[in-house]
Amino acid sequence: MVGAAARRRVAALRQPGPAARLARALWIAWAIVVWNVGVRSRDRRRGRSYVTAAYRAAAADPSSRPLNMDDWMEPAVTRAFLASDRRGRAILLAAWWRSTGRRA
Repeated sequence: MVGAAARRRVAALRQPGPAARLARALWIAWAIVVWNVGVRSRDRRRGRSYVTAAYRAAAADPSSRPLNMDDWMEPAVTRAFLASDRRGRAILLAAWWRSTGRRA
């Protein structure tokens, strides 16, 4: 019983309409994952470099003011967003290109 129901579901997904919707959803999900991983990765790297720089500055002169984290992170967040946005758009463009039937 379960095997027959599963086969019917898979067969339904092989039809052109449902298959195209599933493919679009997977392309969009992939673009979201790539965007999110890119932003988080760049933010994490820049955060680590801030901590290292702040530690070194405090070790060099303990009486000085600590480094301003916003000075380090705001440009990094902007760059991370823009780079990830380009990647996500490229994936969505590839999905659109693929869905129009054009082949490279």
